[in-house]
Amino acid sequence: MNPRAPTKPRTVTAPYDTADYLKTEEDRAGLLEAALEDGHPQVIAAALGAIARAHGMTKVAKETGLNREGLYKALSGDGNPELETFIKVIKALGLQLHATSAAC
Repeated sequence: MNPRAPTKPRTVTAPYDTADYLKTEEDRAGLLEAALEDGHPQVIAAALGAIARAHGMTKVAKETGLNREGLYKALSGDGNPELETFIKVIKALGLQLHATSAAC
């Protein structure tokens, strides 16, 4: 190897976290709305987890009375939160759910 040969610059990457981009309540509500429209439980859980991280998982845990580590697990893409947990987290995040006819 030639010691004077130019070296290629290394590409530096950082982990992507959706929570870093959820700056407003509208951002958070929009993400949950999109996840609910998708309809896959893993997508909904992951979206709710990102919203909770953006809000502050410790704060959400305190407001719901649930274990922070358990919330991380339940609200991951592999999680499957119980309906009671889902409702508690929605309320703690200041979000509301509304139903409309699928025929609309």
